Amino acid sequence: MSYYNFLLSDFKKRFIIYIPLTIILQSCIGSIAAMYILMSSTSDYFPFFQLTLCVILSMLYNASVLAQLHYKWVFNLLLLSLFTNIVLCIINL
Repeated sequence: MSYYNFLLSDFKKRFIIYIPLTIILQSCIGSIAAMYILMSSTSDYFPFFQLTLCVILSMLYNASVLAQLHYKWVFNLLLLSLFTNIVLCIINL
């Protein structure tokens, strides 16, 4: 938990610097996950739940930044979005 607290305090101190960087990073990883999900679909099987989860989490992080939520909410949504999209990329490789 101390590493999480270290990252959270660093995110708080450099919040304005991290916002554009994390939006770009998270959006790129989310689009890569969506690409892999769509590439693994067939005419018989379309992974609608995976694609919906990927898009919702990516948009949720972007919306939290635009809504100027508390830095802890924004950081936790970033971690959730990155973790989920990376797992979806690995599943659909």
